Amino acid sequence: MRVMIVEDEQRARRGLHNLITSISEDYEVVSEASEGRKGLEMIPAVKPDVVFTDIKMPYMDGIALIKAVKSMGIKTDFVIISAYEQFETARQAISLGVRDFLVKPVTYDEVAAVLERLNAKERHSLKESVADLEKQYPEAHPLILRALRNIEHNYAARISEECFAQCLGMTKEYFSYLFHKEVGITFSKFIKNYRIQVAKSLLLNEGVAKDDIPYSVGFSDPKYFNKVFREITGASVSEYLKNLS
Repeated sequence: MRVMIVEDEQRARRGLHNLITSISEDYEVVSEASEGRKGLEMIPAVKPDVVFTDIKMPYMDGIALIKAVKSMGIKTDFVIISAYEQFETARQAISLGVRDFLVKPVTYDEVAAVLERLNAKERHSLKESVADLEKQYPEAHPLILRALRNIEHNYAARISEECFAQCLGMTKEYFSYLFHKEVGITFSKFIKNYRIQVAKSLLLNEGVAKDDIPYSVGFSDPKYFNKVFREITGASVSEYLKNLS
């Protein structure tokens, strides 16, 4: 699991770093920032699975950081660390989907428990993400739902917008427009993301050889698969496997 720390106190930041890495080699502190504004600049590039952030920091506080990251559509979990138990801060954190609020000084057991919960949540979310595309887009146009069902069953085959459009009786241009409108991203990007989600799910299954996974999810070139995998997850396949162990 890739962890980022945003904390303006250097001693606290170093202490949390050492504590996290001492819990398990599966938890890697990939980046640190001394205040929220710098953290916001780094998160899109670093792509952490979880961010531990203080509340009171110069330039941009923890709540503002979380709001900004959420508004960018970046999916990462946040854990708030604070020197004070403040009801209003806790209320705001809950409204933003923050599930864990730790009061300084944090302990080994508290941080270990939080990371274990987040690790279990990530595994569950991964399985859910490839379970049923129709459930994820229940309000989509019926023709796009048909396309999503087709993707679920044929993601390992050669897929093109032209083929989908022809099968659904529409032009490629209209299919491209409708898919983007209903799903929120382009068809090609969706296929890439979905294939990598399936690949991540297969990596949880010890019965599937790692070298076979690129071909199992529709990639004919393992090097290109590795490139796309890193682009989407922020980690190589080996790094991802290490974090899963």
